[in-house]
Amino acid sequence: MAVISSPGFEVSELLLRVKELEEQQLDLRKSVICAFNQMLDLKDISTGVHSTRLAEWAVRVAREMNIPENHCYQVEVAALLHDIGKMGVPDAILKKPGRLTDEERAIINRHPEYSWSILRLFSGLEQASLYALHHHENADGTGYPAGLKGQDIPLVSRIISVIDAYDAMVSNRAYRAGLPHAEAISRLLKSSGTQFDSDVVKVFIPIAERDTEAVFAAAGTSISAAF
Repeated sequence: MAVISSPGFEVSELLLRVKELEEQQLDLRKSVICAFNQMLDLKDISTGVHSTRLAEWAVRVAREMNIPENHCYQVEVAALLHDIGKMGVPDAILKKPGRLTDEERAIINRHPEYSWSILRLFSGLEQASLYALHHHENADGTGYPAGLKGQDIPLVSRIISVIDAYDAMVSNRAYRAGLPHAEAISRLLKSSGTQFDSDVVKVFIPIAERDTEAVFAAAGTSISAAF
């Protein structure tokens, strides 16, 4: 006797299959994002680990600034891969220990656009791509690539700008030692309202005071190794 499946059973099977495909797509996207971060490590170990810490910083600041929890994934990806465009910058420029020429500076300043051009290709990461594109805009409109000013700069981009600068300042590099925490905070405050968003700086400072050790540990590094 032939078994006749009911329409309801067929619909349930179809919905289950759709859910499985969606989960597979999400897992693949997560794997590709992790792979890109590993590529940053291979390109420049300090850049890759720096980006991993930024993802930790960014989510903490975003939550404090009442960004909805369901949007924090966009925040995390934007912070993690904001510098993926540096893959398109020649090593001779990216790793140059001395002062960059105007031409070299113009090339490295294209990296947010390169990051955007990569991230926008991922379905569902359109917002993250825009946040990466504008993470070097300044509050007073003197940044790049679009010269956006104040509230015209996406909030997540403003968050990344502050934490990017802080983490870069306190971290050791091959060509210089990191700054003390107090000096980095002083520089953030000095540039608050010009380079950096004042509200983001105010929110970030107590988080930096409280969570630095936890952020470095979550990123697989230690304060002593990076400072």
